Amino acid sequence: MTHHPMPARHPLAKRIALITYVVTSWGFFAASSAPTPLYSLYRKAWDFSPAALTLVFGIYALALLAALLVTGSLSDHLGRRPVMLGSLALEAVAMLVFAEASDLRMLIAARLLQGLASGAAASVVPAAVLDVGHSRAPLLNSLTPVLGMGCGALGTSFLVTYAPFPLRLIFILLLLLFLLLAAIVAWLPETISRRAGALASLVPSIRIPRAAHRIMVRVAPANIAAWALGGFYLSLGPSLAAMVTGSHSVILGGTVVFTLTAGATLAILLFRTMTPAVTLLLGSGALAVGLAITLLGVHAALTGILIAGTFCSGMGLGLVFQSALRSVLPQAEAHERAGLMAAYFVMSYLAFSIPAMLAGTLVRHLGLETVTDAYAGSLILLAGITAAASWQSMRQPANVKVHSTRR
Repeated sequence: MTHHPMPARHPLAKRIALITYVVTSWGFFAASSAPTPLYSLYRKAWDFSPAALTLVFGIYALALLAALLVTGSLSDHLGRRPVMLGSLALEAVAMLVFAEASDLRMLIAARLLQGLASGAAASVVPAAVLDVGHSRAPLLNSLTPVLGMGCGALGTSFLVTYAPFPLRLIFILLLLLFLLLAAIVAWLPETISRRAGALASLVPSIRIPRAAHRIMVRVAPANIAAWALGGFYLSLGPSLAAMVTGSHSVILGGTVVFTLTAGATLAILLFRTMTPAVTLLLGSGALAVGLAITLLGVHAALTGILIAGTFCSGMGLGLVFQSALRSVLPQAEAHERAGLMAAYFVMSYLAFSIPAMLAGTLVRHLGLETVTDAYAGSLILLAGITAAASWQSMRQPANVKVHSTRR
């Protein structure tokens, strides 16, 4: 059976589709950060080592990458709906396993399933938002991940502190959300036409359109720094806050993660009308400055400075993320979007997972403060490389223009 794209004469269907796809994206990212405030409770309940905690964090990202490499372009061939429905169904199963988890093995299984579901969704959901959102899509695709991660971590923290069933309630609520979204997605019409080659698209490959090559290289250092920063906060952020403040409050750990994403959200909204080149320059600078302030807060053991540095770093993260999406996505045709998003997220999630896993391993030998210094210093260097390249790129057109005027 052939599916045809959503007709332009159905504005209500398009509006419902856009809201559904945005909430779907938000839900996947909220679910990804929901376990973060619970890690300390899991460790106390099941008595596993910090190394096992690193495995729990890493298995999600590695499973996500595997699914992304295999299914990244699948929705360009089968259509958005079937791939999205499969992702939502698998994510719902993962939430059920989380809710029923009684030991470390079940926790690892839940994160594995969640990673596979999120990997399948990572390219199709932003591509679907772009299909129906058009000019609004880059802003929405920039906002929903940071809002989702912040709400997931902070929401879990408050539910753990003030609601019953601390290790289950957040996952039951997310399970209900994903089931509702699946029902709506099944009702919505398809947004693109089917194409041949679905089986061939399952062979892992990176598909970057020629027009996007140069831009991907330019944004890569700062983009790697931004995602590596997110990985650090989602894995070690609560531990860093506990080290600085001396408090092991679950809400404090969630607040630190939320502060990072709140800075990102505010920056995206404030600077959304600026060109991608300017936002990339500002974002790289804010990322570097924020990390420097964060290190000052860590060494001075001052919570206010730690929070201020986290917020500033978050603003840099948001601007870099927004600039990357606004620069890269428009370089692809409709049937190249999912493949391009897969390539972008492969780079991003490698940055998100591998440095954080390495940091979690080194903490046992070097201590959290030393690892934080080295981690932040590396990210400052990467952000500085992009800032310098962006500044040079922005100056170059002006020089060319002056040249042509003299002629």
